[in-house]
Amino acid sequence: MSADTLHTPLQFIKGIGPRRASELKAAGLEELEDLLLRLPVRYEDRSRFQPIGGVQPGETISVAGEVLSSGVRPTRRRGLSIFELLLRDQSGQIRAVFFNQSFLKEVLAVHRRVVLYGTVDRGPSGALQLTNPQYELVGQDAGSHDESESIHTGRLVPVYERVGSVTSKMMRRILHAALGRIPALLDEPLPSSLLAEAGLPDRRTALIDSHFPPRGSSIEKLNQFRTPAQRRLIFEEFFTFQLGLAVKRRETNARQKPCTIRVDDRIRRVALEILPFRLTGSQKHALKEIVDDLCSSRSMNRLLQGDVGSGKTIVALLAALVVMENGLQVAVMSPTELLAEQHFVTLSTLLEPSRFTPVLLTGRLGAAERRDVADALATGRARLVVGTHALVQAAVAFKALQLIIIDEQHRFGVVQRETLREKGRARGQDPDVLVMTATPIPRTLAMTAYGDLDTSVIRELPPGRQPVTTRVTRDAGRDEVHRCVLRDVVKGRQAYIVYPLVEESEKVDLKAATEMAKQLAVHPFGDHRVALVHGRLKPAERDAIMHAFVAGRVDVLVATTVVEVGVDVPNASVMVVEHAERFGLAQLHQLRGRVGRGRHESCCLLLYRDPLSDIARARLDAIASTTDGFVLAERDLELRGPGDFFGTRQSGLPELRVGQLVRDHAIMVDARRAALAWLAGGSATDAAIEKIRATWPNRFGLVGVG
Repeated sequence: MSADTLHTPLQFIKGIGPRRASELKAAGLEELEDLLLRLPVRYEDRSRFQPIGGVQPGETISVAGEVLSSGVRPTRRRGLSIFELLLRDQSGQIRAVFFNQSFLKEVLAVHRRVVLYGTVDRGPSGALQLTNPQYELVGQDAGSHDESESIHTGRLVPVYERVGSVTSKMMRRILHAALGRIPALLDEPLPSSLLAEAGLPDRRTALIDSHFPPRGSSIEKLNQFRTPAQRRLIFEEFFTFQLGLAVKRRETNARQKPCTIRVDDRIRRVALEILPFRLTGSQKHALKEIVDDLCSSRSMNRLLQGDVGSGKTIVALLAALVVMENGLQVAVMSPTELLAEQHFVTLSTLLEPSRFTPVLLTGRLGAAERRDVADALATGRARLVVGTHALVQAAVAFKALQLIIIDEQHRFGVVQRETLREKGRARGQDPDVLVMTATPIPRTLAMTAYGDLDTSVIRELPPGRQPVTTRVTRDAGRDEVHRCVLRDVVKGRQAYIVYPLVEESEKVDLKAATEMAKQLAVHPFGDHRVALVHGRLKPAERDAIMHAFVAGRVDVLVATTVVEVGVDVPNASVMVVEHAERFGLAQLHQLRGRVGRGRHESCCLLLYRDPLSDIARARLDAIASTTDGFVLAERDLELRGPGDFFGTRQSGLPELRVGQLVRDHAIMVDARRAALAWLAGGSATDAAIEKIRATWPNRFGLVGVG
């Protein structure tokens, strides 16, 4: 078996075949290397055999002995068979039963030596037994039926996540056979000097020991993924990813922009004219970093992150003004039509004192309007366009696109951003890119998903933002919560009442939200305007309801989580979240940020149902204790993990196979440091870089590269 067979399709691997290969492919496993890098979810110590005579109910044990009797017992129930055996060692006997596994009468026959692993319970007669235990033939019997070396019992045993019909036991058998055929010298993606310095084993050893740990390994370290073999595979994945980011960043920095952007006193005067308020210190600092990038000879790749309502839009607009005053174009891309339209109105109002008038490009425009906007962009008559995914359509061209501003970056994939960037390059520009997010990103994720970007942070809130009071209460207090809402609505304010909507109970949740909207419209809000918005509505209908709420024609908006991030309703002063225990911290913080955007005192009321899990209680305690989104982001990541950080799978996160961003953060830091040091050293030749670089393009969803 040569090293290139690591890329053999799984259907050709012994023990898999076409049907199982199809199931594995659905889980993202297509070739042997994918399977080898799918490590066990945990390890069990089945190495210590317990005397049968001393076992107790509820214990999980490994026992070894001789089969004293065995056979299939008929039952009255159709389709049910029971195979049972009696196992004996020097201390006693124990019964084992297996449901619908009649074939075992040929495998676990009388006088065979067997190891069983399972949990002790009591059978119908009250006698101790093992039900459907793991089994292993040992001694001379093993060679005639199963592996010559025990892999399921009598050792530290890997436990794998089931994939379709491929059980953990099947996975052990398949991997044990595959690892036995790995050549002594695998292609080594890591530099030998790095392996020696870090004291890491070679790749072959790491793969074998990670799946089938040698005797004497620590079960605690194995389950913490801290053995040398596991660390080596995690480090390899992080190193190749960080090197990929560093190489792409170096390539981007090496490009020279064809035009020079300058800032003079005239541009400064125009900027002061459109400012609606004095910038905070954080805003000034972020703006300086962005403008310095715009004026440099290399293209900008910068992330602007700030808490809800921190004033990112005005900073982005001032940067856009600098570009427009230099005779170049700016494109602002938002994830939804409603957000694009709201940005368009905001930017149009702010730019009234200037000589620039934005244009809007969304799917809602008619054919004639779309042609007019496209012509304005192609000829350069329009310097600023606000739009949705419509901006990346082939029919849209720019005369001189220099700045791309992406709002709510995590809602877009890398392809859309790069497509928009290529529109500028097609006309000789090398556009600057500014991505913005209102979801503060923990530094662990910033180092990965945004590791190739420079980062600017706005931490202060601008003048006029009202602090939001947060109260957490049991759902038994709902009537009092509704009275709080009614008090504000009577004063002319508006309110949100939000219900969760999760995939596994979507129909039930939607019915609950729909029924509650009907009830609330009768009592206690019978004299007020109540509307319902959810994701099952047609986009036009959903947008019409949101527009009515923004315009003040709806007093109470009952909604599922479709409530748009970023929608600005200054008159909304109350946010009620039902079943708050089912939301993540990032979601709760975003929902809270929908209120407190005007001059009125605002509150966020979180209703929950008992019993609360420990994680749910920790989330609610955290959201009640602080309004600092950066603090909450770190806590949310600890509680939920990176995959769920943004409520849905975050498109910019790398698709890691071995490492975990939270658990292995320290290894990521080491890998980043090592990758940058190696790239700066003399041994990082083009050939060496390409060898490593070839391992990552199809595995990682890199954000902001190239």
